Amino acid sequence: MNFVRALREVAAFLDPRGFRHAVVGGVGLAALGLPRATIDLDFVVDAAAQEPLIAHLESDGFETLHRSRGYSNHLHPEAERGRLDFVYVVGETAAAIFGSALDLEGPGGLPMRVPRPEHLAAMKVHAMKNDPERSLQEMADIRFLLTLPGVDRDVVRERFERAGLADRYREIEATL
Repeated sequence: MNFVRALREVAAFLDPRGFRHAVVGGVGLAALGLPRATIDLDFVVDAAAQEPLIAHLESDGFETLHRSRGYSNHLHPEAERGRLDFVYVVGETAAAIFGSALDLEGPGGLPMRVPRPEHLAAMKVHAMKNDPERSLQEMADIRFLLTLPGVDRDVVRERFERAGLADRYREIEATL
């Protein structure tokens, strides 16, 4: 997958329409200092963008693999265009994520926005709750996020507690 191309294309659609977005997933983690292999590009986006964004992607040859109120996944038949995954947020969640997102360097030196580590950790906690099979990778990622300077561990612990996963937070905390 050509991450630079995908970042430019998604931004070229969302930016002129005023839809806020940030990069999450493996590329977002890499921008924060945790490089790892990834085969897709993940975004968090204003929920109001969902309808026009999906229509645009489908008109550009992407197949919508899954769609719900909060998520959508899209795959292009050309490997270079790859897979794009979107998390849609609204209200206070959107305001918090986009209001404090970091401007970082992405693939090919391309500037991109990435949510603060606390927000990335919260998304990963949510993913663990919804799909426990993801727990090992998500916990490793959260552990890394907790080691970054200035991260508010209490905020992350609270997210685990709200999700009913306080024991998982204690597992991570014991390794720090």
